[in-house]
Amino acid sequence: MTLSKYYRDFMDSLLSIYDKNEASKITEMIFEHLAHLTKSDVIKFPDQFIKDDDLNKLNDALLRLTSNCPVQYIIGETYFYNLTFKVNESVLIPRPETEELVELIIKHISTNNHVSKILEIGSGSGCIPVTIKKNCNDVEVTSVDISSSAIALAKINAKLNDTDVSFKEIDFLNEGNWSSLGMYDLIVSNPPYIPNSEKAEMDEHVKDFEPSIALFVPDSNPLIFYQHILAFSKKHLTKDGIIFLEIHEKFGKETKALFDSNHFHAEIKKDIFGKERMIVANPYR
Repeated sequence: MTLSKYYRDFMDSLLSIYDKNEASKITEMIFEHLAHLTKSDVIKFPDQFIKDDDLNKLNDALLRLTSNCPVQYIIGETYFYNLTFKVNESVLIPRPETEELVELIIKHISTNNHVSKILEIGSGSGCIPVTIKKNCNDVEVTSVDISSSAIALAKINAKLNDTDVSFKEIDFLNEGNWSSLGMYDLIVSNPPYIPNSEKAEMDEHVKDFEPSIALFVPDSNPLIFYQHILAFSKKHLTKDGIIFLEIHEKFGKETKALFDSNHFHAEIKKDIFGKERMIVANPYR
């Protein structure tokens, strides 16, 4: 099969799942990463035949894509804040709204010289701690996660991006583990916050492929991680410290009230789409 026809057929196969723009973008990504064929190659050499090895890779990718597997897992990487991160099904795919959270943190550090030690809760791919360290090299960054697979991948991404981040495998919900952690000037987290009852409403490529442990919380206590972060911060946040959190857009007021009622001043931040997606909290001084 010629390059031009296969490329067109590949993209058409994705139209049952994605809109035309997304199908085109994904097709371009897959061909470039798996077969080293760019869109320009398709235009310049439409009658070229695809190598058998490359054809096998592309066919396998198409099968996975039409089963709703995210393209990032297929090519094994994604981009976050202009950096490259390896990803697999043991970690969440970094989101644009998390870039906004990191942007807030970087701006805060640049104007507050007292921030020297940072803790990130929930390493995942390492996109948050690695990006902070890459852009604020003078700060000391520690990141914790319950998943050994996530920690292993986060360490790879730290090395890939030439950053020195300390990763620790810890079940943060077990307060007995907190004694192994120190004092921090800034605490950041994008914890699990989606109630289990919302799983049915989510896209298949998220709920069927991304790790549930990093997404879902009990319906009976959707703020469980924020409660633990608050309790931890009372003993492990310096007096001039600050907390940055990504939140569920439906629980902004509840999350803010949790901190406001516990001697913190919390402010809700909206993302570029106007959704309440972040909380910034300071202890009362």
